Amino acid sequence: MPDTYERIKDFITSKLKARQSQLDDGDIGVEVQNTRKLIAEIGPDVFSRVLPDQSPLVDLSDSDWVRMERELESHFNVRMKDGILIRGAEQQTRDTTWWSNKVRIQAENFYWNRYEKYIKTKLPPDVVSTIDKDTDLVMNNIGDPSIGSFDIKGMVVGHVQSGKTGNYAGLVCKAADSGYKFIVVIAGGTNNLRNQTQHRLNEAFVGLDMGQQVGAGIGNSPPERMPICLTTTERDFNRTDADRNSQGLNFQIITVPVLIVIKKNTSALSNVITWLRNQYRNRIPDHSMLIIDDESDYASINTNDADKDPTQINKRIRELITMFNKGSYVAYTATPYANIFIDHEATSDALGDDLFPKDFIYALDAPTNYFGARRIFIESEDRHLIPIPEADLAFLPLRHKKDTLIAKLPESMYEAIRLFVINVAIRGIRGQGGSHNSMLIHASRFTLIHEQLTRLVEEYLKVLQKEFSTFGMLHEPERQSTHIAETQNTFESIVEPAGEGEDWPTVAKSITATISSLIVREVHQRSRIKLEYRSDIVTNAIAVGGASLSRGYTLEGLSVSYFMRNTVFYDTLMQMGRWFGYRPGYEDLCRIYMPEMTIDHFRTIIEATEDLIDSLKVMAENNRTPNEFGLAVRQHPDSALQITARNKQRNVHEFYFSMKLDGQLKETAYLSKDNKVRKHNLAAIERVLDALANHSIERVGNSYLWRDVNRNLVARFLDDYNVYSIDRLGITTRMPIEFVKKYVAEREILWDVALYSGKGRRFDRGTVNLNTEERKLDSKGSHYQVRNRQVSSGNAESIALDGDLRDKVGNDRRLARENLSKPLLMLHLLDTGADFLDAAFGISFPGNVLSTEETIKLKINTVYYQDLLNEMEPDDDETE
Repeated sequence: MPDTYERIKDFITSKLKARQSQLDDGDIGVEVQNTRKLIAEIGPDVFSRVLPDQSPLVDLSDSDWVRMERELESHFNVRMKDGILIRGAEQQTRDTTWWSNKVRIQAENFYWNRYEKYIKTKLPPDVVSTIDKDTDLVMNNIGDPSIGSFDIKGMVVGHVQSGKTGNYAGLVCKAADSGYKFIVVIAGGTNNLRNQTQHRLNEAFVGLDMGQQVGAGIGNSPPERMPICLTTTERDFNRTDADRNSQGLNFQIITVPVLIVIKKNTSALSNVITWLRNQYRNRIPDHSMLIIDDESDYASINTNDADKDPTQINKRIRELITMFNKGSYVAYTATPYANIFIDHEATSDALGDDLFPKDFIYALDAPTNYFGARRIFIESEDRHLIPIPEADLAFLPLRHKKDTLIAKLPESMYEAIRLFVINVAIRGIRGQGGSHNSMLIHASRFTLIHEQLTRLVEEYLKVLQKEFSTFGMLHEPERQSTHIAETQNTFESIVEPAGEGEDWPTVAKSITATISSLIVREVHQRSRIKLEYRSDIVTNAIAVGGASLSRGYTLEGLSVSYFMRNTVFYDTLMQMGRWFGYRPGYEDLCRIYMPEMTIDHFRTIIEATEDLIDSLKVMAENNRTPNEFGLAVRQHPDSALQITARNKQRNVHEFYFSMKLDGQLKETAYLSKDNKVRKHNLAAIERVLDALANHSIERVGNSYLWRDVNRNLVARFLDDYNVYSIDRLGITTRMPIEFVKKYVAEREILWDVALYSGKGRRFDRGTVNLNTEERKLDSKGSHYQVRNRQVSSGNAESIALDGDLRDKVGNDRRLARENLSKPLLMLHLLDTGADFLDAAFGISFPGNVLSTEETIKLKINTVYYQDLLNEMEPDDDETE
């Protein structure tokens, strides 16, 4: 049951939505104050009669009203930009306005209008508007059901936990309105995820769930418009059930669309194919099918060699597509590397083309209130991140066997559990007591480990529940219980400094009132008791699991995550991150416990993904195709390891990586802790300056620039400088030094060299006299890391441009690279507070993603290749 805070907030929200087009600055504050004044004048009992739930109201505090105004401001000020589109060569010749300029105008749009009305009650106005525009654009790029035949393959790229399901639910509604008769949604590879997806599509499109009106269907479910849904939240596709429900389905006769939501496995896909063949012996000529492949980078990709049969799921999806003359396949994913790496020329007579998105790629933007990777790992100064101490990682090594025994939990996990207990209590204080709360523990891929962790977590939770039940209502209960004292310490050290003014005595009382509701659940294929989020009961759950807690599965109200998995593969790691999404009113409470190395890997992923989207923008602006984009991404420096994951050639004897450095900036943000190495690298820069003593020199501000330098000097410096390296490809450090050296050796061109000034201590050598650059170093185990992993400043790369162009480019680093005529070696003398200067360098490579220069190829030996493959071993479904 919603509490007073939520009910009053909903009342004000509905009034604001009724006049949203006329909202001006200050209107939200006025509406909040007017409502507060009205309640004070007529009394809460009278006011409650105008609310849907007429149960008694309690008084709200001043801080409640202030927070409510802030949350409403945040909701109504959320913005969402349009996405980015590139289209295939054939697609550019088709009519890609058929939906928005014709069919949508003429159609009744029953399903979309119903869905739009529903989401307007849940989402900010600008988000609803953008979903409408995004889905219009995707509709325009899939096939028009009224034309003869088509085979469209496209991809929509979103952000993890950002609302992709809501987007493709809108697409389903519009496809149904346009005349698509058969809609297949291929959900994730687990029952949990399929059931969750089915439930959401029941709310968005079907309008019924277990015989009850839900979501968009409440009050608007005329029987003659009810879609035929051959799956339920309880059951995947079953031929027997389908025959009974469809009663000999005939697309010629039925006037409503048919929906199925299936798990992504061979059996479910084969059942659908066999069922259709029993209905239609030949290819279905006159009716259109839409396939939405959710989490399409998982299991849908053919990883077999070109001369072998495709993998089974890939084969079945393609087989299903070939059963219709008119078919559109739309892949949805937040991690598109696998899809982009599909061979765009792969085809077969029996199965048709592979699933490469040849016709379009559309990248969705995220709303401004999205709690995403950049906000967590880059912009928030680590306030959401708590590194797990090295000593605590020993209780369960990152590489462990399924029969590893766990004697006790590490102290940091105990702290995380206490933090979750606190968060549940604080959300209750903030008026969010009617919302679900979750904590994630993802430490292993093995079910036997999950069972041990669950038992130990339950034991500790029971101790806390008993202590608060016994002492929680006493004055200063922390004096009576060491466990309560530890909880107070967790509150004061983690929550209070960044909180909203909650005090410990109030929090302690709220914990006492809520802690008995906390439960622990295992989430995997063999879980005896399922984790459920019901609309009539609040769930406060600690979820323990592995693969089943990845890839699309939503943990409602997730505020604490304890994450001990690690991999260098972008898609695998990003999909394990269930903490992304939307956290209205409690974002400040969210914390993620993870190893330092994993934090670094996430930051690498963010930088690589942003490069990917930037490349897509450039491609879109220059009217390039998905094929051309795929080639560019495959040659991108950050793709080397991802390609390995797609080519699981266990018997390979030699392997070549291709890398394109044009338009890239590479820097040595990782520095050795060995003082001898640090001093050696300083001397390496000094030797470069000595070698340039007789070369013409320019002053650019207080920095120095040498133009047209022979590449041999650069090559000698790269051999001289000891680059700190974690792996040969420079995946984590983002300095692929072996490729850089090969670039210098293979390209007979001149270079520019710059030495940058700052506000640090003085440096004098020959004719060079400047103040060095001040930088902070963060200690990261065996190495130092330049803070924010950025050695150079915003306009550093424009130093080699002519004056007018330099002013025009400003801090636009990518534009600077596009305008460079030569590669730029960037030398940095860093004042880090040590007794001596640190030395770092970067290289700005001219060009952009459209550059046509040859790629750099490097041979990788078998041992290193096998090590990479071992890093990416997937979760074993049999042990999950």
